[in-house]
Amino acid sequence: MTPEELQLRDFDKEIEFSYSRSSGPGGQNVNKVNTRVELRFNILTSESLSFPEKELLLKKLINKINKEGELIIVSQSERSQLRNRENASGKFYIMLARALTPPKKRKPTSPTRASRERRLDNKRITSEKKQIRRNTDL
Repeated sequence: MTPEELQLRDFDKEIEFSYSRSSGPGGQNVNKVNTRVELRFNILTSESLSFPEKELLLKKLINKINKEGELIIVSQSERSQLRNRENASGKFYIMLARALTPPKKRKPTSPTRASRERRLDNKRITSEKKQIRRNTDL
């Protein structure tokens, strides 16, 4: 699942933004303007997600979710509130997309003929080295 596919769903009603003063760059602006953006999304009460998707998100994003089931994303890298808000939204969609994308199944492979021969050659060379080192006097 891609972030673009997720943006087609209507998460806007379920996302809450809160603003506070940032500790990032901005000079005097930092002391006056609330540029830090905190995005909160309650996974448990979401109507845009199916039950299996909710379970998967709760399992995969456990470190980013609080006890109330809210996913919290903070952005304070930019000097403007609008850019931080866009940044937080982008992080949100990317995070959901990564968590909801199923992992690729591993295709079992067997070693190639050349790799088997290389391994056996290395074993032979190592064995010869050790035979040369052996003390034959004893």
